[in-house]
Amino acid sequence: MNAALEILKERGFFSQCTDIDGLSAAMNKGPVTFYVGCDPTGPSLHIGHMVPFFALRHLRSAGHIGIALIGGGTARIGDPSGKTEMRKMISYDQLAENEKHIEAQLNKFVGFDGKTAFSDNNKNWLADLNYIDFLRDIGSCFSVNKMLSFEAYKQRLERGLSFIEFNYQLLQSYDFLMLHQRHNCTLQIGGDDQWGNITAGVDLIRRKLGGTVELNKEHEVFGLTFPLVTRSDGNKMGKTEKGAVFLDSKMTSVFDFFQYWRNVSDEDVRKFMLLFTFLSVAEIDALCSGNINKAKERLAYEVTNIIHGKEEADNAVAGARAAFGGAGDKEHMPSAEISKAELEKGMGVIDLFFAANMGSTKSDVRRLVQQGGAAVNGKTVDDIKAVISIADRDENGDLILRSGKKKFVRIVLK
Repeated sequence: MNAALEILKERGFFSQCTDIDGLSAAMNKGPVTFYVGCDPTGPSLHIGHMVPFFALRHLRSAGHIGIALIGGGTARIGDPSGKTEMRKMISYDQLAENEKHIEAQLNKFVGFDGKTAFSDNNKNWLADLNYIDFLRDIGSCFSVNKMLSFEAYKQRLERGLSFIEFNYQLLQSYDFLMLHQRHNCTLQIGGDDQWGNITAGVDLIRRKLGGTVELNKEHEVFGLTFPLVTRSDGNKMGKTEKGAVFLDSKMTSVFDFFQYWRNVSDEDVRKFMLLFTFLSVAEIDALCSGNINKAKERLAYEVTNIIHGKEEADNAVAGARAAFGGAGDKEHMPSAEISKAELEKGMGVIDLFFAANMGSTKSDVRRLVQQGGAAVNGKTVDDIKAVISIADRDENGDLILRSGKKKFVRIVLK
């Protein structure tokens, strides 16, 4: 097997391939241009979106050419794959804003140089399509019976599948055809939930550009998918009680981003290091065979460094050590501003914790206190009528609130 594919397989980026021997041979001959797509259905990518883009970095490092396809056209419909219900329609103006944010995030992560990696947007060829011509030219190549055999459609048929979503596979297949013609792209990569869409694109190119692979090597194309990443408890990777772990620090703070990785289960550390860092397999194995908590901190640091940069990663480590170990730099802990005058008068514990965003409602905070989950400077506060004031600061002048075992906030006076 080609060395680049061996790397993907070793690190967990390999599940299914349309023709592994053919793809390996093509990669051995020289650089292969490949693509991964992402629809801008929100203002930020979350960490679950990033698996194929980590694979992109590995393939580019091995000498291949990566295209990040922004789905400005397909996002107008919505991909039914892996979804239990139809996506909400988003205005074209909002989609355009999302495209800008997501392309900037990908550029920061990938580093588009226009040669070994670059972006494209499928609204360049989808937005102004003539529907009748598209149906005649592309729709005629698809079998409804075959489309309904794919898992993505079978699952949705039980709950309801809209006609607009049913068109998605045609559009994604057309993307592959267009990228093949525009950039000589011969490989599409993605998660296992994209297998049906990817193989449909491979089939469309063969139908439109010259018959079978055996008869026309010039238009030989491939599809490769990765396992969908789940945690050891079976839940979807990158999800928390608050929702997805976003790359945008305004949506998921850098500290919370760091803590997500720091708090993964022991069983997930090696798998996540292989997928979400660029550490060598040997170094990963050495880390995981030692102190598992140190390995978790290294995982959190590496991913935070990759996504947010070294300075933010250093600050997150310092803040976490201050919050959980008493060392580190408290300046980098999550903080909340409270009026000095108000705290001098004294604030009820429920009002203080609510003002510090330690609960979404005052009722949540009340339950937290009653259940013994609230603490001030390490001391549990279980009286809902307790009053906290400046006098409760520690010898260093700090007032640290804790919710449960893992959420800390440092009070900053204004």
